[in-house]
Amino acid sequence: MSTGQIVARATIIVMVMSGLSRILGLGRETAIAHQFGATSATDAYLVAYTIPNIFYGVAGLALATVIVPIFAEYVARGQREEAWRLCSLVTNALVVFTVVASLAGMLAAPLIVGVLGQGFPPETYRLAVQLTVFMLPSIVFFSLAGLFMGILNANNIFGIPAFGSAAMNIVIIFGALVLGKYYGVYGLAAGAVGGAVAMALIQLPVLRRAGFRYHFIFDFRHPEVKRVLLLVFPLTLGLSVNQIYLMVDWVLASGLAEGSIAALNYANKLIQLPMSLFVLAISTAIFPTLSKQIAEARPAEMAETLRRGIKVVLMLTIPAGTGILILREPIVTLLFQRGAFDARATEMTAAALLYFSIGLVGLCMVMILSRGFFAMQDTRTPVAVTLGTLVVKFGLSAALMGHLVHAGLALGTSITALLNMVILAFLLNRRLPVLTKDTFRFLGGVVAAAAAMAFAVHSADTYLAGILTGGGTALLFRIILDIFLGGVVFFMAGFLLKLDELHSVVRFGLSMCGSRVIGFGMRR
Repeated sequence: MSTGQIVARATIIVMVMSGLSRILGLGRETAIAHQFGATSATDAYLVAYTIPNIFYGVAGLALATVIVPIFAEYVARGQREEAWRLCSLVTNALVVFTVVASLAGMLAAPLIVGVLGQGFPPETYRLAVQLTVFMLPSIVFFSLAGLFMGILNANNIFGIPAFGSAAMNIVIIFGALVLGKYYGVYGLAAGAVGGAVAMALIQLPVLRRAGFRYHFIFDFRHPEVKRVLLLVFPLTLGLSVNQIYLMVDWVLASGLAEGSIAALNYANKLIQLPMSLFVLAISTAIFPTLSKQIAEARPAEMAETLRRGIKVVLMLTIPAGTGILILREPIVTLLFQRGAFDARATEMTAAALLYFSIGLVGLCMVMILSRGFFAMQDTRTPVAVTLGTLVVKFGLSAALMGHLVHAGLALGTSITALLNMVILAFLLNRRLPVLTKDTFRFLGGVVAAAAAMAFAVHSADTYLAGILTGGGTALLFRIILDIFLGGVVFFMAGFLLKLDELHSVVRFGLSMCGSRVIGFGMRR
C-alpha cells in the first residue's frame, strides 16, 4: 500500500472515530448543560477539571507525539524488540511521575483554585477545591491513554485509540445524568474520573495484539527514558496553546458575571468540533509518515506530505469557521437551550462562539504546523512561539474584555491563534518549502469558495427562519438544510476553482468505500 493510501485510510478511520467522539462530546456538554446549566456549580467543576483536562488534551497528546518518531527510529534500525522494552520503561516511569504529580496537586488544590478562580465567591471556591482533590488522580490514566495511543499509532493502528475519547464521553454522560441526580456535581466529577480510566484500559487488548509485552522494569537513567521525558516537558507546553488560552480566559472571566466561564467553555467545545473531527484526524494520520520520512532522510517527501496536509486543513476549517459564525445562535439554541440552560446562557455562549470562529483556522493550522517541528524532534521552536504569543493573548484579552466582556476573551484567543499560525508557518518554511505559490493560490480559492458559501447560507437561513419557526425538530431541520446547502455551494465553487485537494479528498472517500473492510483495531 502506498504512503498516500496509508495516510488516506488512517485519516478516514480517525475521522470516523473522532466524529463519534465529538457527537458524544456534544452529548456530554448537553447533558451537563441540562443538569447544571451555566451556574456557579458548573464554573467550579470546570476550574477543577482544568488540570486533568490539560493532561487529557496536552500531556497525553505530547506522549503520543514523542513516542512515534522514537519508535520509528528503532524500527528503521531493525530494533523492534528493543522498542517494546523501551515502552515498558516509559510506562513505568510515567506511572511514578503522574502519581507523585497527582498527590502534589491534591495538596496544592487551594492554591490552584485560587489562581484559576480568583474571582470566585467563598462557596464556589470551596466547592472547586473539593472537586479538584477528587479529580486529580485521573491524570495518571489520561497520561497512560496518551502513551498507549502513540504506541499504537506508531504501529499504524488508529481505530481503538481514536475510540478512547468516545468511551470517556459515554462514562461522563452517565455521571452527569445518572450520578448527578443523586450526588449533584460530585456525580459528574466521578464520571470524569471513570472516563479517564476507561480511555486507558480500552486500549490494552489491542496493544497486546500489536506485540507489546509489559515488563516490570525501572531504569530512570536509561538514555531513551531521559530523552522521552526531556522531549515531553517542552512539547506539553507547545501543545497546550489552546488550553493555556482558555486558562487565561477563565482567570479573567472569574470576576465577570455568573456563568461567564461556562459560556466560554460551551463555545470552546463547539469550536473544537471541527478541530477534533478534521484536523486531529489529519495530523494523527500523517504524523507517523512524517516521522518515518525524517528517520529515513527523505525531507523532500516530508515537505510534500506537509503541504498536502496544510491544504486539506485550510479547505476544511475556513468554511467550517464561516458556517459556525453565521449559524452560531441556532446551533447553540438547538444543542444547549433546555433545562437549566436558559435564553441568557444561549446569548452569552453565542457571543463567545462568534469570536472563537474567527480564529478557527489559526487554532487548526497550529496543530498541523507543529507536527512538522515535532517530526524533526524540535520541541523548542513551538514552545518559544507559544510563550511569546501568550503575552499577546493576555494583553489583548484584558483590553478587549472591557468592551466585549467575556466575548472579548474569545476574540483575544482568535487574534493570538492567527498570529501563532503566521509565525510558525514562516519558521517552518525556512526549513522545508511548505508555503509555495501553489499553496497561496489554493488559499485564495478556498476563501473565494467560502465567501460564496457564506452568502448562500446566510440567505437561506434568513428565509428558513421565517417559515421553520419554533425549536426542536423545526430548528434541527433548518440547520441541516443550511449545512447541506453550504456544503453543496462550497463543493461546486471548489470544483469550478479547481481546488486540487478537493479532488483528492473525494478520491480518498471513494477508495475507502470500494476497499475491503479492515478489522477494527488490527494492523493497517
